[in-house]
Amino acid sequence: MNEQRKDILDMLAEGKITAEEAEQLLAAFEPDQPPAASRSDARPKGKAKYLRVMVDTVEDGEPGRINVRVPLQLLRAGVRLAALIPPQALERVNDELNRSGVPLDLTQLKPEQLEALVEHLDEMTVEVDQPDAKVRVFCE
Repeated sequence: MNEQRKDILDMLAEGKITAEEAEQLLAAFEPDQPPAASRSDARPKGKAKYLRVMVDTVEDGEPGRINVRVPLQLLRAGVRLAALIPPQALERVNDELNRSGVPLDLTQLKPEQLEALVEHLDEMTVEVDQPDAKVRVFCE
């Protein structure tokens, strides 16, 4: 830790400056890292409410569009409900999912890891371009 940073943190600990003033001073000594409040493209963490899936296709010369907006609360509820399913039923569900080509293991969904999953979804944007289709998955 450099000396200036230590001095600022000491002043904050002694109550000579506020946390906001300390943040401004630290940002002034680290110009290549803008403070979080000044980044206009960043959305505050935990604010995403929906998972959006958009698909634009052209089939038989006709354009098609799918636009699905799924509340993240539904995802949270689904994970909590999956935790209530008996292990024998989960095995059967996993077998059917695998048979259908969906390699998802519901036994690995843990309610205590849910918020980390939602946080990662919040940062995710996927775009797939094909000559006749475009798929976007993102959080909003």
